[in-house]
Formats: sequence, structure tokens, C-alpha cells
Amino acid sequence: MIIKVLLLVVFFAVMLFIGFTCRKNSTDVNGFVLGGRSVGPWVSAFAYGTSYFSAVIFVGYAGQFGWKYGIAATWVGIGNALIGSLLAWAVLGRRTRIMTQHLDSATMPQFFAARFGGKSLKIAASVITFIFLIPYTASLYNGLSRLFGMAFNIDYSFCVIVMAVLTGIYVIAGGYMATAINDFIQGIIMLFGISAVVISVLNSQGGFLASLDGLARISDDTVSSTPGIFASFFGPDPLNLLGVVILTSLGTWGLPQMVQKFYAIKSERAISKGTIVSTFFAFVVAGGCYFLGGFGRLFSDRVDIAANGYDSIIPAMLSGLPDILIAVVVVLVLSASMSTLSSLVLTSSSTLTLDLLKGHVVKKMDEKKQLLIMRCLIVVFVAISVVIAIVQYRQNVTFIAQLMGVSWGALAGAFLAPFLYGLYWKGTSKAGVWCSFVFSTVVMLANMLVRSSFPTLLQSPINAGAFCMIAGLVIVPVISLFTKKPEKALVDGAFACYNKEVMVHQSTSLSDEENIA
Repeated sequence: MIIKVLLLVVFFAVMLFIGFTCRKNSTDVNGFVLGGRSVGPWVSAFAYGTSYFSAVIFVGYAGQFGWKYGIAATWVGIGNALIGSLLAWAVLGRRTRIMTQHLDSATMPQFFAARFGGKSLKIAASVITFIFLIPYTASLYNGLSRLFGMAFNIDYSFCVIVMAVLTGIYVIAGGYMATAINDFIQGIIMLFGISAVVISVLNSQGGFLASLDGLARISDDTVSSTPGIFASFFGPDPLNLLGVVILTSLGTWGLPQMVQKFYAIKSERAISKGTIVSTFFAFVVAGGCYFLGGFGRLFSDRVDIAANGYDSIIPAMLSGLPDILIAVVVVLVLSASMSTLSSLVLTSSSTLTLDLLKGHVVKKMDEKKQLLIMRCLIVVFVAISVVIAIVQYRQNVTFIAQLMGVSWGALAGAFLAPFLYGLYWKGTSKAGVWCSFVFSTVVMLANMLVRSSFPTLLQSPINAGAFCMIAGLVIVPVISLFTKKPEKALVDGAFACYNKEVMVHQSTSLSDEENIA
């Protein structure tokens, strides 16, 4: 117990120290929200990865999908690395950094307003962000109750409040830079922590080959009658597994708190290095989480899904580990939760302040007042998320749990296609953007309220979210082709940033003479 407490005290002390140290970088809006657009590759990559993978992944998704799909759940982690990290950085990173700086946009709603024209898009995007980020923020606390109960026997409400207060303090003090540096430290903990946990859990079952053999001997006729299905390459349900891969991988392309990491990157070289680091991080953390969850059925004697749900699987797998490893797991889950929480509350507060309140509710808002309001809203958002988490835990409010499930699908479905086409295609129209916004939010809210009316495949919020993202990629260009063309001056002004000539080292590009030779 002394080791566990000491680790937590050191962890929290470091987080707070960094928060107060970074105060000098958060004296203006650009510094507070984007770190002055001067964040290096390692910090940017870890900030992206730690915002991506939270306790929801480690405790909830890894346990649930590992139980359902067996070792094939590892494909979700591989998809997160290749699509959610490698492709996202390669396709979005550079263009996002260039165009957002050119348009002077610090948030995704600001980008939509500057790129497509009009305040209405900015207001709509900020409302969608606010509505769906709050329940997602509350969901981050899920799983902490079981892990803290196992390790410390501490009340869930106390854990949630302490974590939220400490996160709020360092975000309010240091803004984006404090969040990013803390994310880097938390990311290192996640890398080493998940590696140690996977090795220890498999060793407790006789090693990797023995664990795989044991998994192959497990059968569940309610899922599949095929022998060894849980140790197979694609598992018992490849189609629904594909839906999970799409939602959790492609979804990052349209989530404001993820895309905003590209706004703050320092340089071209930082993007190239950040792509490699971020992909490696995702392979280890996401791949490790889902790989670990795939062996959950080996611990079926300790798990009662009917009584305790899927969130009980991972804690049951970890319960037999040595105390020092359990302490590492607690810090690992805290790191995953606090890093994502800090990113979400910073995104929510900046979006509401800069896109909804400034110029609409509060007509005159100087930089000092903007910073004050953002800091106040961080307190409000943290408080709301704590209340929602505690109410859901104590009252078992299923409506809130459903809202958490659709938030990723609604946000990514609404924003992914307009943002992607906005970076690459001059023909994207405002009507196409509006259709994407409306389609995804309506479909996901309907999925939550009248789920039984949907086709069987789309009754799952995960499949419905994946459907909205893919549908948006079709809807935006089709609607754009048949509606009013965007103003030429507006489009040319936005894309002018790509035409600017820059000098580069010969290691990056050969001179014309050498090309001819």
C-alpha cells in the first residue's frame, strides 16, 4: 500500500509542477490553446496518442471486444495504429498545420467558418462539439471505480473528484503546453505499463503459447460453434469487428480534440518524426490493450458478465498481479484518463469561448477576458463531467451511458468529411458541410432514442457511427456537385497557403539541375 500511495503522490506532484511551470506559455490565447504553434514532434505525437487512448479503451473496449472477438480484437489496435495514427498524420497533419495558420483558426469551428464562410457553420459546429464532448468526458471515469476499489478500496466518487480537480488545476495553469508535456510523461508510463501488464498476465497463464492454446480450447455456442474460434485470425464476427476498427480508427480524423494536435506542430520535420512516433505509440498501447483483452475468456472463472458487465473483465485479469504491478496499472489508467480529460476540457472551453460566446453573446471580448472565460469554463466542464459520472455510477442512468456511446460517431461523422475535403478539394460547398452536420447528428441521436427501428446491423452505436463517417465521405461531394458553388475568392484565398514558395534543404528536394542530369 505504501508503494501504491507513493507512486500516486509522485505522479500528481509532477503533473502539478509542470502545470505551474508552463504558466509563462499561456499568457495569450494562441499560447493557451495551441502552445504558440511551437510544439515539437515527440510531445505532439505523445499528446495525440494519449488523447486517443483513455481508460475507456483499456478497461472498457479492450475487455468488451476481447471477450466478443477473442485474439482477433488485436485488429482494432492495428487499425488504430495504421489508420487512426499513420494515415491521419500523413493525410491531415501537414495540410492542417498550414491552412489553419493561414486562416488564423485555433479551433475546428473557426476553421469551418473561415474555410466555407459564414458564422452559422461555426455556431453549429461549436454546439455539436459541446453537446457530444461533455458525455464523452464523463465516460473517461468509467473503469476507475473497479481498479481503485481493487487496489485501494477507495470510494469511486472520491477518486473521480481528486482526478478531475488535479487535471483541472494543471490545464488552467499551463494551458495546451502543460497538457502536452504532461501527455508526454503520461505516454511513457502507458508504454511501459501496458508492456509489463501484457507480459505478466500471459505469464500467469503459462506464457503466450499456453495462453493461446487455452483460448483455442474455449467454446461458446451462443457466439459460434466453430472450434478454436476465439484464437482465430478474424474471430467469430468479422463484420462487426470491422465496424469497431472503422469507428475507433477513422473516427480520430474528425474529432476536434485530436485534429487540434496538428494545429500546434512546430515544423515540417516535426510532422515527419511525429508520424513515426505516434504510429509506434499506437501499436504498443492500442495493440497491447486489445491483445490483452483477447485473452479475457481465460479468466471466466473470475468474471460475471451478467452481474458486473464487460468493465469487470480487465480488473479481474489484473487482480492476481503483484502489488507493484497493480500500482503501475493504477497509474497507467490514471495517465490514460487524465491525458484525454485535459485535452477534452481544453477543446470544449476554447470552442465555447472563441466560437460561441465571442462576438455573439459577448460582443467585446479582449484577450485577457477570453483567457479568463476559458479558464472558468474548464472548471465548469470538469464539474459537469464529474456530476454526470457520479450520477451514472450511483443511479445507473442508462440514457447517459447511451449518449456516451454515440458521441464519437456523431462528432466524427459530422466533422470528418467536411474537414478532409476542406483541406483538399476546392469544390466543397457550404451545403455539403451542412448536410454532413445534420445527417450524422440526426442518425446518431435517432440510434440512441429509437434504436430498435434501425436495421439489425446499424442498431449497434459503433456500426451506426462507422456508417455515418463513411456516408459523410459520399454525401459531401455529391451535395457539393449539385448545389451552389463556393465563392471563388474565398476558396482561392484559403488555398493560397499551399502556393507559397519555400526554401528547403537539398536533402528534402533535389535542385532542377540535378533532376535534369
